[in-house]
Amino acid sequence: MKLFFPFYIPLVLLLASCSDLPEPVGDSPPPVHGNEINTLTDSTSHPDKSFSSPWSVSRKLLKGGKQEGVELLTLDNGKLKIVVIPTRGMGILEVTLGNLRLGWNSPVKEVVHPSFIHLESRGGLGWLEGFNEWMVRCGLEFAGHPGTDEFITNTGEKGTLNLTLHGKIQNIPASSYEVIVDPDPPHRIRIRGIVHESFFYGPKLSMVTEISTVPGSDSFQISDKVTNSGPSPQEFQLIYHGNYGSSILEEGALVYAPARSVTPMNEHAAKYLDSWNTYRGPTPDFIEEVYLLDPLPGEDSSALALLTNRSASLATSVRWNLNELPFLTIWKNTAAREDGYVTGIEPATGYPFNRLVERKYGRVPMLAPGEARSFTLDFGIHLGEDAVGELIEEATNRQMQASLQLIPQPPATK
Repeated sequence: MKLFFPFYIPLVLLLASCSDLPEPVGDSPPPVHGNEINTLTDSTSHPDKSFSSPWSVSRKLLKGGKQEGVELLTLDNGKLKIVVIPTRGMGILEVTLGNLRLGWNSPVKEVVHPSFIHLESRGGLGWLEGFNEWMVRCGLEFAGHPGTDEFITNTGEKGTLNLTLHGKIQNIPASSYEVIVDPDPPHRIRIRGIVHESFFYGPKLSMVTEISTVPGSDSFQISDKVTNSGPSPQEFQLIYHGNYGSSILEEGALVYAPARSVTPMNEHAAKYLDSWNTYRGPTPDFIEEVYLLDPLPGEDSSALALLTNRSASLATSVRWNLNELPFLTIWKNTAAREDGYVTGIEPATGYPFNRLVERKYGRVPMLAPGEARSFTLDFGIHLGEDAVGELIEEATNRQMQASLQLIPQPPATK
């Protein structure tokens, strides 16, 4: 069953139509006023199905400050609560299981509407004005560090393009979304949305995303499809910037990420290469440390990264396919809590250098005209020493299949 919901902005009802998504089914959802929470659908709306747990999908429209008009969707599967932000590129604000939270405490306290984001500010770092989500997608035309690159203008000549930090997709509202309940058991619940990054005389990219979970489970999935709708080949980049800074991250926390090699991104990170997978407590004036991994494939080209707390009693995991996302970046930012105590675990099509660098070293993929590529990531939350211990053992055994090379010299960028 599918429930389709157009995207709302303050005072204006935008009736979005999109050929990628079906026509509306059933009655229109109730209007949203202020911070009122409206249930869109729940387990009682499907009397023909038997669910392992009660569940619901609700909607909230934020008011006030820079979050005026931001729409939040909460998918509560009876165990997990996943908060999706259609207004911000279908990013995910946080995921909670009881008192455990995937997310972080950013200095940016509001869920900022893209209309208040100025990507070019502070030398192309304006993306950070809204950075507080658990899962941020970076892309699609470009991702990584700000800088310049060349492009062909509408006159056919070479021009200079200013690339801002991590691209535009996170600050483009979804054109439309829908809630889908699989007809067959276990009746997976899906929030599917579409985001367009298209320009006249520029890229014509779109992303259809699904955030989904099974009622009563402690896992969930992100499944995206990126399409080039243009008549010419088109470069793209995609980083899944997952950010962890509460519940699990603490002094003595560990990241397990089986890999062939670990390389520091710069000379500063190189000083701490031996401790790339361990974390400090909150540290005032901390300078970020970034490490570039060549993940070690498991069965069917699968990859695994695992973050555990100090006692290995809490953990979160991510699994993905290396044929889709061949690279992994670990971003360590164990700064003072007021500055944002957080680490990033980031499967990607490349590393977070400027696109000019990434292209030079063969890490910018290309989509043929009309071509689409799919990306799927599976996330889990794990409680108790036994459950966490099994995952640590899995990661350790995988790493034993190949020696881990610590490369002290940062990679060439020129």
